[in-house]
Amino acid sequence: MPDASPGGSGRSSLTPDDLAAVPAEVVSSLRVARRVLTICHENPEADALGSALALALALEQAGARATPVCADPVPELYDFMPGIDRFRTEPDPAVDYDLVVVLDCGDLARVGPVLQTHAELFRRVPIVNIDHHKSNPGFGRVNWVDPVASATCEMITLLLPALGVPLTADRAIADGLMAGLVMDTATFQHPNATPRTLRVAADLVAAGAPLSATSRLLYRTKPGTQLRLFGRVLARLASELDGRLVWSTMTLEDLAASGSVPAHSEGIIDLVAQAKGNQVALLLKEEPDATRISIRTPDGGPDATVLAARWGGGGHARASGATVPLSLDAAIPEVLAAARALLDGAEVVP
Repeated sequence: MPDASPGGSGRSSLTPDDLAAVPAEVVSSLRVARRVLTICHENPEADALGSALALALALEQAGARATPVCADPVPELYDFMPGIDRFRTEPDPAVDYDLVVVLDCGDLARVGPVLQTHAELFRRVPIVNIDHHKSNPGFGRVNWVDPVASATCEMITLLLPALGVPLTADRAIADGLMAGLVMDTATFQHPNATPRTLRVAADLVAAGAPLSATSRLLYRTKPGTQLRLFGRVLARLASELDGRLVWSTMTLEDLAASGSVPAHSEGIIDLVAQAKGNQVALLLKEEPDATRISIRTPDGGPDATVLAARWGGGGHARASGATVPLSLDAAIPEVLAAARALLDGAEVVP
């Protein structure tokens, strides 16, 4: 078995307890698979992309054939990630897959339309479900759901030593995992960054992952169109209940007027959540036939998954989302009423 320490040699920052968090059934399922589909959620961000790509590359290093898939095209924001052009929007029709690994999906439907267009594949082939969302129901034949993990990329970094694959086996592995870690922790500013998260980051840095550059590209480098979009959304920031509830909206007109694309909305909710004294922060994003809501709550605040579950969504206690099957104008009063109930300690009825 190859040396799976950060650089293929040297000392890892990970502890035996860190490595013991990886279920043996996940490792055995991946070891015997020869043709693997690694698929992340639609409307992807760095954690989804980084985990699906890194695992595919690691499995190839271990002798398997792997295809990373995302139903939506990869946003330009992530062009800096090496190997990102490996993603397909559909499974490879020439490959008879013997394992599907679903990554960073709170439920199976999050993989998007590929679930319907390749329904037979998802029925026939065993699924390994690797995710860090608290609301994940465990939809796989094998499930590894770790809500303590800051990112699915944290989990994949713990998995690689068990597969015998060093982080340095392919530059794109460590780089992709670092991108997911940086994105989901806001460069280790969110309360989900635990001591284990920092040990994982230390191993990635030791393997050559560019922490500073990744943070700059994800959080401090934005096209002018995106900044204009942020300005339009923040200009209509509203609050109530003495500032405990803050919210804003993003319309299709905002996208058109600023020259933005939907992926440019990434990060707006985190700015809304910076409002001093808030306990619930909301961003309601208009879609052609529905409204997408993003929810943030601070440490000690209400559980965001309770509000998201009202519309069948989920995520984490501090960051969740859902799709409301209403127009933006109709969704606003319904979402605000549910948020007020959550803040008042009343039951938020699904």
